Order: sequence, then C-alpha cells, then structure tokens
Amino acid sequence: MNYEITRQEHGNDVYFTVRWSPLIKADKHIINTQVPAVAGIVELYFQDTRGKMNLYAIVRSYYGGLRATLRSATDPELEKDERRRTILLLHEDKIFFRYSCIESQDDMTDIIFFFMATYAPDVPAYPNSGRYEKIYLKEIDAEKVISL
Repeated sequence: MNYEITRQEHGNDVYFTVRWSPLIKADKHIINTQVPAVAGIVELYFQDTRGKMNLYAIVRSYYGGLRATLRSATDPELEKDERRRTILLLHEDKIFFRYSCIESQDDMTDIIFFFMATYAPDVPAYPNSGRYEKIYLKEIDAEKVISL
C-alpha cells in the first residue's frame, strides 16, 4: 500500500489527505529495510506505562529522505534535541513512528503548519506557504490513531 499525501485545490483553499503507514516500532533493521528513502513527514510516539500512544514529535524530511530522518530521530546518540533525546532514553523499547510520503516542500510546509496550529495553538505560529486561504486536512489511519 502507498502511504502518500494527496492534495486537492478548490478555489483559494486546499484539501490534503494524509494516508499514514501503520504504527511501526522503532527498530534499526525495520527502518533500514521497510522505510522508503523519499521525502515525507513522520510522527513519533512513545508508549506510556498504560499502553497509551503519546505523540512527541512531527518531523518533515526532504534531503536524505524518511529513512535517514528516522534513523537519527530514533537513536538517542544521534538526536540533537534534548527533550526528544530524553524521551528516547526513558521509553527506549516503546518508541513508534508512522510516516507518509510527499515530494513537495511547499505542501509539507502547509501540512506542518496545519498540525502545529492544531496541536500547539499557543506556540508561535509555524509559517505556511502562503499559497492558500484555508488549509484542510484529513487523516487515514488503519489503527485509528488519529492525532487531531
């Protein structure tokens, strides 16, 4: 199955559909063999002691692709962000990710803008591409781990 993002424009608005991969346990072998080396976005989760999945990062990947981004984002020795490194160390065997592929940097910008405005409305605004008046987004996920 293709885990891709599609875009439909309607006037000055855009409608994105994000088809997520299943949640995958972060494992170097799985990342190296199953994750494509193409552009896209990734959501990173940790599983708490009650089994709940907790979103802790949304990452865009262009240069190097999803595979390279995930290798460094799931390895505490390579992760540069101190908060994310702490999560990796505390939840070592309970890190999961899902991804969706997209080639357009402008589309990635608009999607990350949408997610940030939804997840963290109190944080200073993440810029959008400026191409659309309104941005809409629908997620398709087999496990029903919809983050919105």
